[in-house]
Order: sequence, then structure tokens, then C-alpha cells
Amino acid sequence: SCKGIVVGTGNKIEDFGVGFFTKYGDGGVDISPIADLTKTEVYEISKKMGINQEILEAEPTDGLWDDGRTDESQLGAKYKELEWAMEYYESNNTNGEILDESQKRILDIYMSHRKNNIHKMQAIPVFRKK
Repeated sequence: SCKGIVVGTGNKIEDFGVGFFTKYGDGGVDISPIADLTKTEVYEISKKMGINQEILEAEPTDGLWDDGRTDESQLGAKYKELEWAMEYYESNNTNGEILDESQKRILDIYMSHRKNNIHKMQAIPVFRKK
């Protein structure tokens, strides 16, 4: 019998913003201790914990490719930009902010990933017998 649990490493942007994880792969976890933290917050906490600088400076990668692809190259935007887009999306633009072309591009990237991957972020439908 197993006495352990699988701990997820996905952050808020990956797990609840753009769905940058493999369903039933790295998304198949028992707990997600950093899933409500942005990548920026994860880095801030890591620095305070004294995590090795080499790890902090490493480009984020999913490890699925051996051609040097980073998370940000696959996503088409930096995590900081996606954090802004997620915050903007969740706020429903209540402050009436006018977006410049760069912001529109980032928001389009965010929304495209979100639309394509929303199935990963929603609960699995359960069909009930009558």
C-alpha cells in the first residue's frame, strides 16, 4: 500500500489561467500547494527560502522537448505578461483601461490558450442516472 501523495508543481497561471499542463500527466496530483500563487510569487517565496540561485535563474521548461524550448517560448508570452492578462481577464476590465497593441496581443495569447485548454481546468462532468 502507498503511504504517499503526489504533489503538484503547477502555479496559478499554468493551472487556472492557460491550462499549461498535461491532463492526467503532471495535472494528476493529490495536492497543489502553489496552484494559487503566480510564478512571480513562487520566485519571491523561493528567494526567501534560500533556494539555489542556479534554480531561480533557470528558464522554466516542461522538460518534454530536448530542443531547448522554454515554457515562455511555447506559450508565446512571458509569465509576467500572462499574470497581467489573467488579472485583467478576472477583473472584467472594471477600471476601463484602454489597452495598447502589446497588451491586446498578450490578452489574445492568454485567451487563446485559455479557450483551447479550459477543458483541463473544469471538473469532469458526471452523468447521473435517473
